[in-house]
Amino acid sequence: MDTILEILETIKPGANFAASTDFIEEHLLESMEILQLVSELNDEFDINITLPYIKPENFKSVESIHHMVQEILEDE
Repeated sequence: MDTILEILETIKPGANFAASTDFIEEHLLESMEILQLVSELNDEFDINITLPYIKPENFKSVESIHHMVQEILEDE
């Protein structure tokens, strides 16, 4: 999860992702930032986040992003 936090902080420096429970509702991540995050996660974890995974509940928190990455890794 530390890697995910590092990626988030490069996308939006200064945002307190560690303390947030809903990035979408708190406007920490907008659509273009989510696309950038998807690209960074794909590269970092050597995965392919496809359309079924790109939904708000998978990008609400560090934990939900981590869970999504783990699920994709297990499926591949």
